[in-house]
Amino acid sequence: MTKELLIIFIKNPVLGKAKTRLAATLGSEKALAIYHQLIIKTREITQNLPLSLALYYSDFIPDADDWDNPVYRKQVQSGADLGARMQQAFRDEFERGYNRICIIGSDCFELTSEIIINAFVKLEAQEVVLGPAQDGGYYLLGMQKLWPFLFNGKSWSTELVLKQTLADIQQQGLSVALLPLLTDIDEEKDLPATGIIF
Repeated sequence: MTKELLIIFIKNPVLGKAKTRLAATLGSEKALAIYHQLIIKTREITQNLPLSLALYYSDFIPDADDWDNPVYRKQVQSGADLGARMQQAFRDEFERGYNRICIIGSDCFELTSEIIINAFVKLEAQEVVLGPAQDGGYYLLGMQKLWPFLFNGKSWSTELVLKQTLADIQQQGLSVALLPLLTDIDEEKDLPATGIIF
């Protein structure tokens, strides 16, 4: 196996449970259709990467899906909140012997294969890499070893996450590299100019 791993967090695409903030203004069916487009795009930009790939479902591993089994090792997320789930995934994967790991979600339609590869290149020299999102969060987090403080005391799903994370990194004296600023698709206002059809 390669020593570099990309973790992909996705929510099970279930009507009424996926993209609830989009559903609040567009309705559940349209929100789910948009999420399916995001999932397809995430699969397209990751399936040919020269990395190990681990797909972490939010609730269960479906009996049948469109993610190629030999390409993606499938898991289920574990933890009380997003921080706990990410921390557990990083811990498990570092224990498997990987030495550079990045995690992405499935909300960023602008993310490309090139940006992901660049994240791993930066991670060769930097201890942490972050992909800042327009909403104040991040679309990618990478590290060379597990830093639990990155997952603790964060205001998840708010505009404070990136700011809090960078402050903690600075306080701990770690080196960090930033990727291009991109847009996560969480609300209707995030959709224009992304290429999403709705």
